[in-house]
Amino acid sequence: MAPPPHRRPGFSRKAQYGLFVTYVVAIAGTIVAALLLMISVVDPAGFSALRTFGSEITAPVARAVSVARQSTQALTRNFSAYIDAGSKNATLEKELKANRSALIEARALRVENARLRGLLNISANDPQQVAVGRLISSTASSTRRVATLSIGRNFGVERAQPVRGPAGLIGRVIETGPTTARVLLVTDSDNLVPVMRASDGLPAFSAGLGNGLVLIKPLNLGESPFKVGDIIITSGNGGLYSANIPFARVIRKTSDGALGLPFADPANTPYAVVMKPYMGAARAEQQAIAPDGKTKEVAE
Repeated sequence: MAPPPHRRPGFSRKAQYGLFVTYVVAIAGTIVAALLLMISVVDPAGFSALRTFGSEITAPVARAVSVARQSTQALTRNFSAYIDAGSKNATLEKELKANRSALIEARALRVENARLRGLLNISANDPQQVAVGRLISSTASSTRRVATLSIGRNFGVERAQPVRGPAGLIGRVIETGPTTARVLLVTDSDNLVPVMRASDGLPAFSAGLGNGLVLIKPLNLGESPFKVGDIIITSGNGGLYSANIPFARVIRKTSDGALGLPFADPANTPYAVVMKPYMGAARAEQQAIAPDGKTKEVAE
């Protein structure tokens, strides 16, 4: 059975007083509203004064509520902006890392392209080229300065063939295998290279010191004629290395010569060109020419 809609509060005085106060407030509010309505109709000016008075009384509370609302909104906006800024920063950091990686790759490709262009220049200008390969390893600390080339006899590489890179002379082939070859670097003490000064053709010879440098001595013994910064190139003497290959730059003058830093660094020269011996081609040309200057006809 459903309870009646209007139940008495029972014998609880607290409940009775609460119900009584509710009735009193409701009746008083109704009376006040009626009075205000009557005043607004009968005396609009008086009602306006009352409204102004009420606004003045409630203004401090309204201001406090407005400030609290604005502070809450500002706090919410700042928090949202902080979260949004954090998200944007994370995105920007990812983009920065990606751009940094792309920049490093672009620089590496530019360096690689410059090396390949240098090799293409050498290939186009020198018909004595045998093959192009990679320097896959080189000795860092040893009594010998030797590098390994990624091509061998299968590509026509033979002993006593010069090896150079885009920057300059690297050395000569001392051992060959089917697919690899060993190159004696110009910095090895057993590798003597005939050279000359580029500015005036002063003849000299170079020997490696085993520490990445070469010792350059003039053919005419005496006081050293070299100066720091002199450019040294191959002279073509000796019948192995062709002339005018960049070789080294003088970095220090000694009592009877100079110390030079080779232009070609095997550790930073991944590509190398194997050349035919310089005087080998000259001798072949001489053998193909008759004493009277006419070319011999080779029998089929």
